[in-house]
Amino acid sequence: MLRPSCRLSKGPDRRGQWQETIMAEQTHQPDRAKGGAAEISRLNDWLREHLTAPGNNRVVMTRGIADLIGDVSLFRNFRKRAELLRAVRDFEAFDDAIDPYGEHDLGRFLFEGADCHWKIDYYNNDLTAGSENPADPFQTTRVLTIMRVDER
Repeated sequence: MLRPSCRLSKGPDRRGQWQETIMAEQTHQPDRAKGGAAEISRLNDWLREHLTAPGNNRVVMTRGIADLIGDVSLFRNFRKRAELLRAVRDFEAFDDAIDPYGEHDLGRFLFEGADCHWKIDYYNNDLTAGSENPADPFQTTRVLTIMRVDER
């Protein structure tokens, strides 16, 4: 099982403006905390259903995804952004290869002809370390990152 560690990366915010955001790298985690995969999956699905109002969670995209959307200033290309969010929200192709632990924390899809991923990582509430209990929404902030596969 993997657990995220943090590093800072620059990327666009919801308005397409650049800011520093926290991205995930993977480090080993021996066991999943109480609540199990079913609860983690439920919370991850909730985040994907609420991408535009994620509560205490975060949704970020990489520069490669922002380039696929293009300029969103002055109401340009909002249809592309909506299409991207629908692709993440509606993803249901979970199988043993992409979701071996049943947590619904990773998806792969095509957007604007590019092979893309979305990935959910679990952090403590101040985003300084991995969450001790990803099944507990009161001590976990989920970060959903949307990226092109070639950006990994």
